[in-house]
Amino acid sequence: MITRSIGIARRSNSINCIVGSNTSTSYSLDESTKRWISTSTKQPMSLIPTASSLVASSPPNLKPYLQLMRVDKPIGTWLLYWPCTWSIAMATPAGQLPSIYMLSLFGAGAFLMRSAGCVINDLWDKDFDKKVERTKLRPLACGSLTEKQAIGLLAGLLSSSLAILLQLNWYSVAVGASSMALVVGYPLAKRFTYWPQFVLGATLNWSVLIAWAELGHFNDFGIFLPLYTATILHTVIYDTIYSHQDKADDIMIGVKSTALRLGADTKKWLSAFGVGTVASLTACGIASDQTWPYYVALAATTAQLGWQVGTVDIDNGSDCWDKFKSNSWMGIILFSGIVASTLLKEDEKTKESRKNIGDENFDDVLVTTN
Repeated sequence: MITRSIGIARRSNSINCIVGSNTSTSYSLDESTKRWISTSTKQPMSLIPTASSLVASSPPNLKPYLQLMRVDKPIGTWLLYWPCTWSIAMATPAGQLPSIYMLSLFGAGAFLMRSAGCVINDLWDKDFDKKVERTKLRPLACGSLTEKQAIGLLAGLLSSSLAILLQLNWYSVAVGASSMALVVGYPLAKRFTYWPQFVLGATLNWSVLIAWAELGHFNDFGIFLPLYTATILHTVIYDTIYSHQDKADDIMIGVKSTALRLGADTKKWLSAFGVGTVASLTACGIASDQTWPYYVALAATTAQLGWQVGTVDIDNGSDCWDKFKSNSWMGIILFSGIVASTLLKEDEKTKESRKNIGDENFDDVLVTTN
C-alpha cells in the first residue's frame, strides 16, 4: 500500500473519511504531523515538475507568453543546444573538459533564440495556425495575445540574445548577427519550397559556426563544415518526421514540407540523409583527430538514427512525436563521446616532446658492423 501526504490539516480532531466504496481510497488525519494521509493505491505524482506543469501553473497573465515561447515544450531548445555543445567540445584543447561558462552561455542563447524563433514563426503563421488542429490554440492563433504584445516579447528576447552574443569575440558576433536573415526568412520558406527543412537546418545549427568562431580556428574548414553539414542533415531527418504530424492540414492550407514532397518514400530519403549525417560526422572526426570514444558514440548515434527511421510510423502522429523527441538522446550520446575523446587526446606539446625523446634515443644508438 502506497501512502503520501496531500495537504496540511487545520482541524485538531481525528477524522477518517472513506471516499467511495469502489475506489479503495481513504484519508485519515495523523495528530502528530497534522497531515492528511492518503492510502490510495494510485502511484504518487512526480516530485520533479515538468516544463508543461510549470507553465500550466503559472499566472494567467504570464502563461500566454510562456506558451508563445514554447517553454512548455523544451525539446526544441535541446535540439538547438546539442549541436552547440558538439562544436564547443570539439574545439576544446586536447586533454581538457569543455568550458562550463561557454556551455552555459550557449545554453542561455539557445533558449532565447529558440523562443524568438517561435515568436517570429507564429507571427508569420497565425492565420495558418488557426486552421490546423495541433496549433489552433497557440496564443496568437486563438487571440490570447495580440501582435503588439508578441512583438514586444520578441524585442525583449532578441535584446537578451544580443547581450549574450556580445560576450563573445567580434568575429563570433559578426557570424551570429548574420544568422538573422535565416531566422526571419525560415517561416517564408514553407510557402515557396517543399524543402523548408533544409532552411530550418541551416538556421537552427548556425550556432555551430558561432561556437567554432569563438573557440576554434576558423580556417579549419575540414572540421566545422562537415559538422555543420551533419547537423543540417540531422535536422532534416527529425523535422521531416515531425512534419508528418500535420501533413493532412498542410495539404488543405497550402503549406509545403518535405513530408508532403517525400510522401511514401520518406523512409528511403531519410535513410539517405542518415548516411550523409554519419559520413559527415566521420569526416569531421578524422579531420579533428578524434579518439576511440568518439567513434563508439558515433556508432551509437548511427544505431539511434537507424532505429527511428526504420521504425517510425509516418501515419501515426503520436509515434512521429515520440521519434522526434528521441533525437535529444543522440545529442547527449555524441556530446559525451566528443568530451571523452578530447580528454584522451594528446596536446601538441606532448606529441612534440615524445617525438624529441624518440629522436634523442635514436641518436644515442651506436650501429656497428663487422
